[in-house]
Amino acid sequence: VLTDPVLPCGQILAEHLSVPSVFFLRGAPCGLDFEATQCPSPPSYVPRVFAVLTDRMNFLQRVKNLIFDIPNYFLCDCVFQPYAKLASEFLQRHVTVLDLLRQASIWLMRLDFTLDYPRPLMPNIIAIGGVNCVHKK
Repeated sequence: VLTDPVLPCGQILAEHLSVPSVFFLRGAPCGLDFEATQCPSPPSYVPRVFAVLTDRMNFLQRVKNLIFDIPNYFLCDCVFQPYAKLASEFLQRHVTVLDLLRQASIWLMRLDFTLDYPRPLMPNIIAIGGVNCVHKK
């Protein structure tokens, strides 16, 4: 199943049918792509989205970066809770959204190193060409 992990309905279906799933995404909210693929992303070194920091930070900037990461935990729980409940009812077992995302066979990530900081990639992550742009005539 080729799906987008932002709305995990495709992954719930793939889990139910026991077929492999392929994710196509630019980035998952709340850093779920880092967590699900087990990519290292320590908040003291990797700049967060709205912190407007670079990969070279002093101590106070690292603290700011950590503070910007805290709301993600609460926001993700609120946003993805209905999907976890739906998946648990449909699959007849307790699952979380993170458990569903960890079942992906391949992650096709639209990474562009002019916009994103280089990061370690796990073997099931394939970086595909940057941002989708249309050439003007």
